[in-house]
Amino acid sequence: MVTLTLARRSLVAVTVVAASAAAVMASSPKFFQSATQADFLKGDAENLSIDGRGQLMLGPATELVYETPSPFLWTVTPTADGTLYIGTGNDGRVFKVDPQGNGTPFFDATELEVHAMTPAPNGGLYVATSPDGRIYKVDRNGAATTFFDPDDKYIWALATDARGNLYAGTGEKGVVYKIAPDGKGAPFYQTKATHATALAIDRNGQLLVGTESPGRVLRIDGDGKGFMLLDTPFQEIRTLRFDDKGVLYVAAVNGRPASSAAPSPTVEPVQSGPPAAERAPVASVTVSTEITSVGGVETDAAAAGAQRNESRGAPKGAVYRIAPDGLWDQLWESREDAPYDLAFDAENRLIVGTGNKGKIYRLEGNPLQPMLLARASAQQVTALYKDARGRLYYATANPGKLFRLSSTRATRGTYQSEVRDAQMVSTWGTVSWRGTVPNGGRVEISTRTGNSETPDDTWSAWSSAYTAAEGSSIVSPKARYLQWRATLSGSGDGPILTSVTAAYLQRNMRPEVHTITVNPPGIVYQKPYGTGDPDLAGFENQSTPDRRLTQAAQTPQGGTSPSLGRRTYQKGLQTLVWRADDDNDDELSYDVLFRREGTPGWTTLRHDVTEPILVWDTTTVPNGTYFIKIVASDGPSNPASTALTGELESVAFEIDNTPPVISVTSTRVDGGRTIVTFDVKDDHSPIKTVECSEDGQLWRGVFPTDGIADSKSEHYELTLNGAIGPRGLTLRAADSMNNIATAQVDAPRGR
Repeated sequence: MVTLTLARRSLVAVTVVAASAAAVMASSPKFFQSATQADFLKGDAENLSIDGRGQLMLGPATELVYETPSPFLWTVTPTADGTLYIGTGNDGRVFKVDPQGNGTPFFDATELEVHAMTPAPNGGLYVATSPDGRIYKVDRNGAATTFFDPDDKYIWALATDARGNLYAGTGEKGVVYKIAPDGKGAPFYQTKATHATALAIDRNGQLLVGTESPGRVLRIDGDGKGFMLLDTPFQEIRTLRFDDKGVLYVAAVNGRPASSAAPSPTVEPVQSGPPAAERAPVASVTVSTEITSVGGVETDAAAAGAQRNESRGAPKGAVYRIAPDGLWDQLWESREDAPYDLAFDAENRLIVGTGNKGKIYRLEGNPLQPMLLARASAQQVTALYKDARGRLYYATANPGKLFRLSSTRATRGTYQSEVRDAQMVSTWGTVSWRGTVPNGGRVEISTRTGNSETPDDTWSAWSSAYTAAEGSSIVSPKARYLQWRATLSGSGDGPILTSVTAAYLQRNMRPEVHTITVNPPGIVYQKPYGTGDPDLAGFENQSTPDRRLTQAAQTPQGGTSPSLGRRTYQKGLQTLVWRADDDNDDELSYDVLFRREGTPGWTTLRHDVTEPILVWDTTTVPNGTYFIKIVASDGPSNPASTALTGELESVAFEIDNTPPVISVTSTRVDGGRTIVTFDVKDDHSPIKTVECSEDGQLWRGVFPTDGIADSKSEHYELTLNGAIGPRGLTLRAADSMNNIATAQVDAPRGR
């Protein structure tokens, strides 16, 4: 079998030429569509919500309460009078925000990070800092004293029991400390994990501990005896939150981007989830402006590492629910968003603040389904808090701001789709949308296009608004990439957008014939059973649209080569198989041409072949050396004026349907032996085999006098022990193209 392969040409970037140059376009349009929650979550929403059914609607109005100069807000602690305290990094400060939203600096630690706070007696505040972990007691006027100073580097979490004892979760040894109201503390529980990252007190006064490396939830009784409630496959337990029924909700996240700070633990932790070598080191705090992560929140410098982690496909995080009796279930998991904090809204629905795209989800329904409630104008939503009036506050990182969600909907919201790739410069069709628009509501769609993967100043400006739901012609310039923007406005519930569809027509690309396989002469393939409807007797038109669709559906994906059946042999037939494709996915037809060596032009063998296989009856042409050319056309999918072709020539192959000639020159007897001398000649092909038989059943090979059969003319001398019998001797010769000739040799006369 001889196969010729043509290397696939790489597509190069295509730029838009002068408007007067008419592009060659394919006739089959394609469509970009966004119609599900997964589709819409790929874009950016502002003041819009996306429910589980993929409906885009006006979301809660968002109010900026206080903007800090700090890049990270880690924790929010309320007091009875409605004042909020905010712990920050990289400057280790605490800000005080009154109920009116007026903020002032309250405390400035010598350490760089404030990851945990909790109210202290007499209106004070316990403030835990890192690195060089320390707990300060700050009075209501901002005066601070060191309350507890362990040897541990990090203090991640604080909790206070009914007796006023303070618990501190630390790293890098995973120790939980119990500190009396007088500031005297000691290790209370060794988690055997790298870090104790989250703390909570249940209704029975027992301590709940979330850990990192591995990510587990433990319940510790008053005697310091631990019981594991949940062993997750995630690296870190981020948050523990109880609802008003005593049900515990747990946020778990996977590894952060690479960080240089925390060394390996001195105690080998119990392994859970991926091997330690595959988990990123724990978070670091550093004064450098190029820090890669702090407390699990990525800075701008860490974006590349985050994208690499996301590309691996592992879940970024999950939310679990643990009932008071210990039964647990997983409520939500995401491969794109890591949950940082949990809270409950006025209707006791679970709210999840995430990074690294600043999304806030609400889990609702039965079973629970995520709804994108809001999108922060920051990379991470790090802390959530619901006040006495049911208003939801959230703190962010990158940048560090405090926001509040209103109970009323915004009157205007925008959504910007992901960049859609047409794979090549294309002509745009119509953009249409579906949804409901109440009186006074409005939906506007705009588009922009460009030839760079990321929108920049080389892209076109946003188009004027398209307002016709049934479809408007896209006026943005021809390009490879398209992005659309939806603006929803109205009062009350406002409009609802359920899908957006944009049509495009790719620039017609020339088909490519990649390989031509010339099978050995005579080798053919029987059609396999079950390959489609049989041909109908008396029905000449076998290529109706329905039958073509049936045939296309039965063609294997990933190529146009047919499924060959059982291999067999028929003399004089030559099977040709080729592989071709079209970047526009156009339907192809083929012209098969042949040329005999030494002749200048090509002769059409078959025109408009629809399958990439042809069996040629070569007895219709003279013997010789031939070439085949396959010309693939996308004409079935394009007007004749714009159809394109691609072609490929085969390697040379031989056609020879004439058997060789056997010429017996002499037969003589010498000393009881018979010597037969003969020649075998072929006009085109080398002689392959010569055999002889005295009975027509048992054959033995005969070799030329020069010892090798390699030319079109060979001389033979055959010596037989004894005389030729009355039946005679049969000679049989075959050339390299399997043409066979026979000759009869009788006993010499006068014997």
